[in-house]
Amino acid sequence: MAQPAYDLPLPVPQPETDFYWERARAHELWLMHCDDCEQAYFYPRPICPGCLSRNTRWVRSSGRGALHAFAIVHRPPTPAFRDRVPYVAALIELEGGVRLPSTLVDVAPDPSVIRIGMPVEVVYDDVSDVLTLPRFRPSSG
Repeated sequence: MAQPAYDLPLPVPQPETDFYWERARAHELWLMHCDDCEQAYFYPRPICPGCLSRNTRWVRSSGRGALHAFAIVHRPPTPAFRDRVPYVAALIELEGGVRLPSTLVDVAPDPSVIRIGMPVEVVYDDVSDVLTLPRFRPSSG
């Protein structure tokens, strides 16, 4: 089925992120994990940012976490966002400690409703036939 036109800027997959985007299209969230320092990390790259090891591999994330930080965006950063404000830019701390930038959806962009530490879960936004963006919504825990 053809997707409606998506007119916002999109990430450009690179060879080191191809697996990440392929799995996102399958509605799965995968992260890189370092077997030397036992840490997962984001954004995908073959060298661990913590210890510089190349002993890394992909691991599947549960997609659950907590809201670490957020901002309610009222002023569009570019004209393409004009009809999309307000929206919630979010930093999600996934189970295991990885922090992932995203957006918070399925919640009013209201600071009386959104709180740091609230449990969230991944949802997938199929923005084109080839790209799916992970976003997050409040969960019951």
